[in-house]
Formats: sequence, C-alpha cells, structure tokens
Amino acid sequence: MTKGLAISNDPMYQLIREGKIEEFNAKKQSGEYCNLKGCDFRSLDLRGIDLRGSLLDGCSIDAAKIFGTYFPLNILAQEILLSLEHGTRLRVIHEKKQPE
Repeated sequence: MTKGLAISNDPMYQLIREGKIEEFNAKKQSGEYCNLKGCDFRSLDLRGIDLRGSLLDGCSIDAAKIFGTYFPLNILAQEILLSLEHGTRLRVIHEKKQPE
C-alpha cells in the first residue's frame, strides 16, 4: 500500500470497495455523508459511481475503471488523468474566501 492511503472502515467507502455502487449512489443521493479523503481507490471498479460532492483530496485512483464516473467539479480533469495513469494523489481546488 502506498504510504498514507487509507482503507477506511467508513460504511460508504466499504460499499465502494465491495462493488456496491448502486447502493452507494442511493445512500449518497439520500444525503449520506461521504468523506473519502485520502482513501485508496487503486484498481477498483468505479464505473457509474457519483462522487460529486464527496471529499476526495489525497485519494489515488491508479488503474481504476472510471467509465461513467461523476467527479467533484473542484477536481480538474488533468488531476484525474494523472492519478489514473500515474497513481498521483488527487488535488482538490479549494475556493478562496473573498475578504469582507
């Protein structure tokens, strides 16, 4: 395992690891919290999963199957491609707050 990547005990993450994508999507759509920060998604089948709104900073999707996957808008396509092909960790763009 790459240093720092987590195999979390979080129930939502475990659904993904077990390939229960429809159940994951249904729970997420019903409002289930989804913090996947730093989790290991390497070589998993993520096809059709909806990760919009999920916290994915620091995750790796190296060699994962991502056909039809929705990613959060704050992750650039280039970041996804680098992680998919080279195992880099996803970097999230954080909005800067405007001074009042």
